[in-house]
Amino acid sequence: MRPFPLERARAARILVMGDIMLDRYWFGEVERISPEAPVPVVRVARREDRLGGAANVARNVAALGAQVSLLGIVGADEPGARVRAMLREAGVHDSVLEDPQGMETTLKMRVLGRQQQMLRVDFEQGPSATALDAMQESLRPVLEQVDLLVLSDYAKGTLARVESVIALARAQGVPVLVDPKGDRYPRYRGAAMVTPNQSEMRDAVGRWESEGDLTRRAQSLRGQLGLEALLITRSEQGMTLYTAAGRTHVDAQAHEVFDVSGAGDTVLATVAVTRAAGLGWPEAVAWANRAGGIVVGKLGTSIVTAEELAS
Repeated sequence: MRPFPLERARAARILVMGDIMLDRYWFGEVERISPEAPVPVVRVARREDRLGGAANVARNVAALGAQVSLLGIVGADEPGARVRAMLREAGVHDSVLEDPQGMETTLKMRVLGRQQQMLRVDFEQGPSATALDAMQESLRPVLEQVDLLVLSDYAKGTLARVESVIALARAQGVPVLVDPKGDRYPRYRGAAMVTPNQSEMRDAVGRWESEGDLTRRAQSLRGQLGLEALLITRSEQGMTLYTAAGRTHVDAQAHEVFDVSGAGDTVLATVAVTRAAGLGWPEAVAWANRAGGIVVGKLGTSIVTAEELAS
């Protein structure tokens, strides 16, 4: 594989749009069981916030050297303010909107003891129609300044109007990469690539009996949606790419798996950066597979840098 195209990556301009989250971690020690209920008591010693969802995709794009903007919606609250501050620190251009009608920023709070996750508490609320209207108005001028659009769909409501987003991008000649959610794949018609994991692929095409059966179903879906490429991420089995040229499979990198949180975000970001840098689909997927193998060895929603990929 050729060296990572860092100089071309630095010239790439990418817009990430989708569901923004804040991942909050509380780390502590577990030394006793609560007298109130049969649950462990965690004495919190350290707190850490990380960007999640579309914000993590954008953070990964920035770490790989590209110019990146993030368009999405947060609440007028402490987690939303924290997200925007962290985006600035990560070098992501902030095109994030605040919902004026009381939406709460999506927050996933995890409590860990002895490096084991013991509890997760989620706070989430979909954006208002007013916020979605404002985001749609913001999209057109931003699209005029980018080479590629990445849609990160976590089914939190930001991409409720994804069909019109893809149509607008196509009209302006901007390729679209989608990390999908749910089984309504006709919503993504006209994208350049869709990147389901195995579970999401089963939601889309049903259970397959063999690799040949999967290839037939994948190529049929690719044709129905008018995609250039369909990429299935398959955890320890690697990744399988389907294009008009056929099927290409890459085995997973041999790394110790510590945490798969956000690995799909890293894969999506790497494909986006390498495609914007001019690589073909198979080579872009090979770099994404390498990046995914690195990031699962890290705790929580993490990033991979261009320097790590090149080493």
